[in-house]
Amino acid sequence: MMRQVFAGARIFDGVALHDGMALVVEDGRVADLVPGAGAEGHLVALNGGILAPGFLDLQVNGGGGHMLDRDADRHTLAAICAAHAGLGSLGVLPTLITETAEGTARVLAEGIAAARAGVPGFLGLHLEGPHLDPRRKGAHDPGHIRPMTDADLARLCDAARQLPVLMTTLAPEAATPAQIAALVQAGVVVSLGHSDCSHAQAVAALAAGATCVTHVFNAMSQIGNREPGLAGAALDSPVWAGLIADGIHVHAAVLRIALAAKPEGLFLVSDCMSVAGTDQTECVLGGRRILRRDGRLTLEDGTLAGADLTLPHAVRVLVRQAGASVERALAMACAAPAAVIGLGDTLGHLRPGRRADMVHLAPDFALAAVWRAGERVA
Repeated sequence: MMRQVFAGARIFDGVALHDGMALVVEDGRVADLVPGAGAEGHLVALNGGILAPGFLDLQVNGGGGHMLDRDADRHTLAAICAAHAGLGSLGVLPTLITETAEGTARVLAEGIAAARAGVPGFLGLHLEGPHLDPRRKGAHDPGHIRPMTDADLARLCDAARQLPVLMTTLAPEAATPAQIAALVQAGVVVSLGHSDCSHAQAVAALAAGATCVTHVFNAMSQIGNREPGLAGAALDSPVWAGLIADGIHVHAAVLRIALAAKPEGLFLVSDCMSVAGTDQTECVLGGRRILRRDGRLTLEDGTLAGADLTLPHAVRVLVRQAGASVERALAMACAAPAAVIGLGDTLGHLRPGRRADMVHLAPDFALAAVWRAGERVA
C-alpha cells in the first residue's frame, strides 16, 4: 500500500485537535502526524472539516434493512456491520434485545461464528435483556423478560470466553450481585439498564463489578431529591454511561446537566434499528411494527423503540445543542467506547502503529468519507 498523506482538515487524534497538520498512513496504519506543508506521499486532500478516528457504536439493533433477531446469522451480522461502516461506525456491537433462551443461544452461536470468520467491524455482541425489570421494559417484550437463572449465567460465561467482546444489559432486580460478579469474572461487560432499582441497589450492582449504565436516563429510575435512582448512581459513580444524544431521548438541558455532572465516563450510542442507512419508513421488532416519523422510531402506541440516529449526528447534537466541546463530543464517539469494552489500546485513537480507521466530518459534522485501514469504504 502506498504512503498516504491526509491533509486539509483539522485532525482529532482521540484526545486533542491539531491544526495545520497532516496524518501519514503507511500499509494501512498510522505512521505519523506531521506539519501539513511538504509531507511526502500520495495526497488525500480533505476540504476542511475534521479527520477523526473511526467511530465505535456499542448499541446497534440493526442497520441497512437488517435487524438482529433470533433468525439472524453471521451473514446478517456482517451486513449490519457493513451498513454502519457506511455511517461512520467502523466497529459495532450488534445488539439483541430481550429474547427467549433459545433465541439468545442461537444469536450467541452466530456471533461466535462471525468472530471466527473475522467479519469486518464486528466487535462482539451486546445482549440487552432478557434480565430486566418489566416496570421499565420500554419496547422490550414483557413476555420474555425474566430473572437470570444458573443456565443463563453459564451460557453467558461460556459465550464471553469465545467472543471478542460480550456486553450484557441487566437490571439489578433480575440478577444477584454474585451472578454479576461471576459474569465479570468470565469477561462479560455488565451494564445496568431497564431498571426501576433504588440507588442502593444500583451501587451494590456496581460494587459487584458492573462497569456501565445503558442509555442513561432512558428506561430507568430517575433522580429524586431523596432517592437518586439508577440515573443518579450513573452520574455520581465512576462508571461508564451511554447516551442517546438525538435531542429526543434526552432533552438538551439534561444533556448539559450530564456533561457537567460527569466530566469523564460518558459515551455515545445510536440505539438504531434496521432502518439505519435506508429510506425505510417502518420495520418490525419482535413481531411488532416500528414506525419512523419525524426523526423518531416508535411502536404503534407511541413508545420510543430505539433511535433514528447516527453517531456523526449525535456529535453534532452534543456540540450544537448541549454545548459540548468538539474534542469531548468526538471522544465520546471513539476513544470512550473503545475504553468501555477494553479496547482502548487498539481502537479509538489515531496514533502511530494503530490501524488507520478514520472518518472525515464536514464543518457541519455531516459524514464526508470513511476509511478502514487506509482504504476508503464510504
